[in-house]
Amino acid sequence: MMEGEKLLTGALDAGAEVESLFVARAASASRGVGQLIGRAASAGVRVFELAPGVIERVADTVTPQPVLGIVRTPRASLEDLVAATFVIVCVDVRDPGNTGAVIRVADAAGADGVVCCDGTVDPFNPKTVRASAGSVLHLPVVVGGGPDEVLDVLGSRGMRRLAAVAHGGVPHTRVDLESPVALVLGNEAAGLPAQLRPAVDGQVTIPMSGKAESLNVSMAAAVLCFEVARRRSKVPLMEKTR
Repeated sequence: MMEGEKLLTGALDAGAEVESLFVARAASASRGVGQLIGRAASAGVRVFELAPGVIERVADTVTPQPVLGIVRTPRASLEDLVAATFVIVCVDVRDPGNTGAVIRVADAAGADGVVCCDGTVDPFNPKTVRASAGSVLHLPVVVGGGPDEVLDVLGSRGMRRLAAVAHGGVPHTRVDLESPVALVLGNEAAGLPAQLRPAVDGQVTIPMSGKAESLNVSMAAAVLCFEVARRRSKVPLMEKTR
């Protein structure tokens, strides 16, 4: 289920299969919602107008948006990433907000896909979808698979598997990110399980000058993903201003 005019418009833009639209009666008169209804109806989507108070009972948020949609979950597999050169692998990332933010960052930085291994929160649950701002529909998101199996497959395709660790890794500005790479993100509190360390090719750390113990996993993903994007665009790390 997706909630809100913006997310549902984005779903239609992405070519997602929207099965049904549910609209609070009072919202039908608004211009944006009216345009969404017209567009959905033209695409053959079933549109239902709800009586006052109904949408509040079926939505999963405290103050729901006045329009909800049932969107068919896209299916992706590791085979969809066979030509990928930049992939994010989430291992036991449990928080929906973090997982959604990682997917959003991956999309923004131009990653080819995200793999949510067994133990990671469902990337298509409503909270994760909201946190991704619809990015779950913009790039392949693979659900499931044992982390060791996933890393083995990606490694067999020539991808360098780099685990993000809070301490002890090579600084992210000094590792090869131009070659095909899979960035591996571990659990918010425990990091990457020790038994998976042999399954990666290296460890990367974001140096920190302050007293913070570590970065939130989605913040770390943002730094690393955009370093990949910067490196591949050949933009210098620092440019002198005139």
